[in-house]
Amino acid sequence: MSTRDLVVLGSASAVPTKTRNHNGYLLRWDGHGILFDPGEGTQRQMTYAGIGSHDLTWICVTHFHGDHCLGVPGVIQRISRDGVPHPIDAAYPASGAVYWERLRHAAVFMDTAVIREHPLSGDEARLDTGDAPFTLTARRLDHPVEAYGYRLEEPDGITMLPVELEARGVRGPLIGRLQREGSVTTPDGRTVTLEECSTPRPGQKAAFIMDTRLCDAVPALAEGADLLIIESTFLDADANQAGEYGHLTAAQAGRVAAEAGVRRLVLTHISERYRLEDEPLFTEQAAASFDGDIVLAHDLDRLPVPSRRGPA
Repeated sequence: MSTRDLVVLGSASAVPTKTRNHNGYLLRWDGHGILFDPGEGTQRQMTYAGIGSHDLTWICVTHFHGDHCLGVPGVIQRISRDGVPHPIDAAYPASGAVYWERLRHAAVFMDTAVIREHPLSGDEARLDTGDAPFTLTARRLDHPVEAYGYRLEEPDGITMLPVELEARGVRGPLIGRLQREGSVTTPDGRTVTLEECSTPRPGQKAAFIMDTRLCDAVPALAEGADLLIIESTFLDADANQAGEYGHLTAAQAGRVAAEAGVRRLVLTHISERYRLEDEPLFTEQAAASFDGDIVLAHDLDRLPVPSRRGPA
């Protein structure tokens, strides 16, 4: 069975705490591993989570503030040390290329040739994901330095309806032909179309939105997401600072999720200013607008992408 889930490797903001490491989020999707924003300590957190370098297929950096990228050297050197044979694609803002090069070659090590770079520029960029079962789109956010959010989408598909297939005498190899060709002729001479025996199935979607003020890219990335991972650095009491520093509050994250029709909302990137007893306020303030499933991320959480059927 394919795995689609989020492994939280770190959930702090600029300063890690005793309970929250710098950022790091691995989205596992049908054999692919998309590592978002590997902050300091990500390599060790991967070990705690039972994640190996061979599990990675993408590294996506939103921007070059340290809590979102200082783990890049260790992760890439681990990829080299472990002899990962498959390509690993790396996306990052083109304007930060000098920082990428510094991180990519931060120390002496036996280099690897498997890293394929994808510098991002412009307001929107669609990444080449080859034969992966998803597309990746990046959109520019509103932060003091150039930053991008990411959206992963599975193509829409269909769900076959066994009752309709049986009623029309479509069995065995004919089912595969019907899916491939769109229509078949049954042994009794009837022509059966795919539309008669199937129903549309929207592809699943996940969005990753880090440091930003509210801007047009935020709802565009979040629209219809089954899983939205979004920064909620501040609580309402500090909303002015959030805007000044280019961040979101938990309440804003909740409004984004509600307006975008999100199914599962994951709040993360929590400022070190807040105490353990403040944590329930993050979900409470997001829930003022969003009545769906809300998770306040903690390090080493494993959060499934909601299934296509039934509640989240």
